[in-house]
Amino acid sequence: MNTNVEASLNHQINAEEHSSRLYFSMAAWCDKHGFEGSAKYLFTHAEEERMHMIKLVHYVSERGGTVLTDSLPKPQNEWDSILAVFTEVLAHEKKVTGMINSIFEVCMQEKDYLTSNFLQWYIQEQVEEESSARGVLDKLTLAGNTQGGLFHFDKELMAMAAASAIKPAL
Repeated sequence: MNTNVEASLNHQINAEEHSSRLYFSMAAWCDKHGFEGSAKYLFTHAEEERMHMIKLVHYVSERGGTVLTDSLPKPQNEWDSILAVFTEVLAHEKKVTGMINSIFEVCMQEKDYLTSNFLQWYIQEQVEEESSARGVLDKLTLAGNTQGGLFHFDKELMAMAAASAIKPAL
């Protein structure tokens, strides 16, 4: 495996682990503040990010590369509101999209077509991740900041979490 591609994939492995920890932290915040459905949705999302990491680990190993883990930054643990939580989810997903695009660029520069093909799954996944985050923010905006609206928003996220638990992550 090309060393530049391997280094990029190892960086992404660590980024996916950080994403999992960030979503876990968000889920814990939601749980603490009575947003049970949002917590379940984000716990599910945290597990999905962990599976993205594992998929990358397996790929690097299958290609004869070396998986290197690194220390991770402490994720944020406090937010001002449920809106702030999900606004950050979208911002984070956009950041991850940029990271995946950067790996793809490295693959093109290094003429690593096998890895660029492998990354197609991640590219499509990021389209879905950003779309889902926008959809959640749209629902939250419609709910407004009323207790009733937030209650129904949270119930909707509980249903979304249950539906995604049925769908295999990989």
